[in-house]
Amino acid sequence: MMNQQMKVIVIGAGPAGMMAAGAAAENGADVVLIEKNQRVGRKLAITGKGRCNITNFCDNETFIAHVTANPRFLYSAINRFSCYDTVAFFEDRGLATKVERGNRVFPVSDKAMDVVDTLYDYVTDLGVQIIHHEAKGLLIEDGAVKGVRLQDKELLADKVIVTCGGMSYRATGSTGDGYTFAKAAGHTITPLLPSLVPLVAEDEDIPELQGLSLKNVRLSVVDNATDKEIYSDMGEMLFTHFGISGPLVLSASAHMRAMSPGRYTAYIDMKPALDDDTLDKRILRDFSEFANKDIINSLGKLLPKKLIPVIIERAGIMPHTKCNTITALQRQSLLYQIKHFSVKIHAFRPINEAIVTHGGVDVKDIDPRTMESKLVKGLYFAGEVLDLDAYTGGFNLQIAYCTGRLAGESAAVSI
Repeated sequence: MMNQQMKVIVIGAGPAGMMAAGAAAENGADVVLIEKNQRVGRKLAITGKGRCNITNFCDNETFIAHVTANPRFLYSAINRFSCYDTVAFFEDRGLATKVERGNRVFPVSDKAMDVVDTLYDYVTDLGVQIIHHEAKGLLIEDGAVKGVRLQDKELLADKVIVTCGGMSYRATGSTGDGYTFAKAAGHTITPLLPSLVPLVAEDEDIPELQGLSLKNVRLSVVDNATDKEIYSDMGEMLFTHFGISGPLVLSASAHMRAMSPGRYTAYIDMKPALDDDTLDKRILRDFSEFANKDIINSLGKLLPKKLIPVIIERAGIMPHTKCNTITALQRQSLLYQIKHFSVKIHAFRPINEAIVTHGGVDVKDIDPRTMESKLVKGLYFAGEVLDLDAYTGGFNLQIAYCTGRLAGESAAVSI
């Protein structure tokens, strides 16, 4: 039941903030959206290399299975606003979408700005007032939020929703302000780490592979402290001057929580479709065809050119060894390197290069049915500021939409 019109302030005009502001306005609230940048959705505009992977076209169980931090917390939010609801939301507002590999949803235009513009039109059409100021703090009295403090004035409100994002891509405005507000309100901030981030390698030969992109390979990661495999999947990756990156690597990084030099080793199977026996026969066939050639010039049908000298050296074979002199032991060493190419992980790349931040406002102090703080009445949190993150594929943006929508609806309605 609606009481008098609620005054709601939302801090941060990213996907969670705009969804929260719109949902609150739809439910009758008078909404002010505070954004310190001169444009809304700056981080959203660069996601997916400027294409924006809007969400993942999957059911709720699949979505939850792809959330790596506190998935159970999201049951209420995703049941209220599913991935399918997100697609319908954008389609209904004129943004045509398409589904690509891995059920990733993109705008047909391949322009992230079209996603930003759709959300902007959504909130402005509903009468949400957007003000471009930097929030400096929350106004809290007697255990309840009363508004937001700006640089030179205070804005009073019945409810405040914090959607300031995390610590990644600081140039877009994600500078950790939400953590400061939450901590001042008495909330615990779990350790902040990069997630979905490239990895720095220790191996001296990895920079030689800079720029090499691999497709249809299997990447597995072993935790050397427990000798257990913590991740394994097939897909794409690439080598860089510092180590490894690409979709497989970003997803793998989400499983590496206790990072330290040498803690993890990544293994690449360059030919996952071939078992050892089949691959060995393939190598023998190539050696037979190039019997009188140096091995360095004989693997071009099997491996990328840039990879060949590194693989040969790791296999302990001199590059100018003739194929018809390769021993069975050398061939097995070569096969092993193709199927188990190792990369010793030294560290994450800096958090500013991460797609999302792992850690944030501890969800133990947030009501999952409303996104309201259990510590401060009328204070809500949504999106990346919370200790929630997921794999690549549109799942993190879906977290922003569904938590933002639930926070906005809850803040606008008093029971």
